[in-house]
Amino acid sequence: MRSLLIWVAATGLLNAPAALAHDDHGGLTEAKEDGRAASAKDAKGRKWLSGDHHIHSEFSADYKADPAAPDEAPKPLLGKDGRYSIARNAQMGASFGLNWMVSTDHGGPLHSRLNFDQAYPQLLVARKAVPQILIFYGMEFDTPAGDHSSMIIPFTKGERAQLRDIEARFSKREAFPVDPARDTEPRMIEALRYMRAQQRQPVLIANHPSRSAKDVGVYGQYTPAEFRNWNDTAPTVSVGMEGAPGHQAGALKPDGSNDPEGARGGYRNSPTLGGFDQMTARLGGFWDSMLGEGRRWWITATSDSHSNWRDGGSDFWPGEYSKTYVHARRDHADVLDGLRNGRVFVTTGDLISELDVSVAVHGARQAAMMGVTMGGTIMAKPGDDVEVTIRLRDPAAANFGGFTPAVARVDLIVGEVTGPVADRTADQNPTTRVEKRFTAADWTKTGEVLTMRHTLRDLRGPVYLRVRGTNTTQAEPVPDPKGENPWEDLWFYGNPVFVKVK
Repeated sequence: MRSLLIWVAATGLLNAPAALAHDDHGGLTEAKEDGRAASAKDAKGRKWLSGDHHIHSEFSADYKADPAAPDEAPKPLLGKDGRYSIARNAQMGASFGLNWMVSTDHGGPLHSRLNFDQAYPQLLVARKAVPQILIFYGMEFDTPAGDHSSMIIPFTKGERAQLRDIEARFSKREAFPVDPARDTEPRMIEALRYMRAQQRQPVLIANHPSRSAKDVGVYGQYTPAEFRNWNDTAPTVSVGMEGAPGHQAGALKPDGSNDPEGARGGYRNSPTLGGFDQMTARLGGFWDSMLGEGRRWWITATSDSHSNWRDGGSDFWPGEYSKTYVHARRDHADVLDGLRNGRVFVTTGDLISELDVSVAVHGARQAAMMGVTMGGTIMAKPGDDVEVTIRLRDPAAANFGGFTPAVARVDLIVGEVTGPVADRTADQNPTTRVEKRFTAADWTKTGEVLTMRHTLRDLRGPVYLRVRGTNTTQAEPVPDPKGENPWEDLWFYGNPVFVKVK
């Protein structure tokens, strides 16, 4: 993979603990999970590593109660919801180019025992069988007062017990008999406080945030106020949401033809836009309102793989269509650190495979002004010009759909950072704008690499910058109709860079 220009500057990150890595014998050895501000030394050896944090195995069970034994918990039926083994998911992910993945089975009555006793040993089998991919232990957390969330557990000797502890205490579907008190927002806030206090904090990413929305801005199980409460409570745990949900093959039949009744992402009420959730895709919408507060709130993209479309399901294999790229060294600790701190871009259909967004103050001589990349923060003074350089790799090879899509346009998006909102239900940032649209006339091309530049003049207040691109001619992503071929409508999004002005 081509080494891109990397700018580095100070950002305030968490105090992260020691983690573990595989030694040459498949065992565990100490490795550092460093949550300090990035430096040139910290960035050494980092590359773009593709992954997926939302993957189901056979341990995402259905449950069947015994009418003759009403006092007994329902029995888990393996392979009925999630279909494949953890090792099979890892093998397929590796074959589609993934470098890391998280196994995330959702719960049910007493599911923490199933995870601990049966799923975890199979996760260890998968790590040995597919050593070329970094496999995290996690779950699709049954979120109190919400939908689902990907919980990613740090790679340590205690990972097995750590997940059992959190799931048993807080997963809303864990209790038998059912306990309604587990399904409340105060219970979720309690869970986040508990995770925040742990020596080795997990990462929590909200899954398919608008799947239950009834219309644009008419939210369902997840609301803007809820996410603000999460992020306020545990800003180094609750760090973002799926920008592009899984189930993107919902509009495909097993023979590869389009299903006219199929909906991308399973979004049957308020559809995805270019395959992305409305909370991400709407320019000046919810994501921009969070960034306008200065929140470090990142987006990802996943498969949500349960059953592959070739087998009659609605899913692509991990890595087959959606990828979350993290700028990290090839170890669990640095990948998790990248997810926690926004060194991330996402793409569908392998539209791009590398993205570098470098932001620097013109003529800067001080380290804090000399440049940062996605997830970072740079300092500027009133009146400074800020130079933005975007480099991306547009692969020449066909993607896994057999298409060779080309980047048609790249948008540089800018919004003002104005601080906390008075209305915590806010889902708009009226300051957000497309600062510059780049097409082939505006970039230089060297092989597969496109480079483009823009200068923000006379900056007077704090802003954030983010980048998106597409292979379409759409000025803004439009609602996805049922039956749309997902391979024809591709987008990528980069996470933001923040510019402080004082």
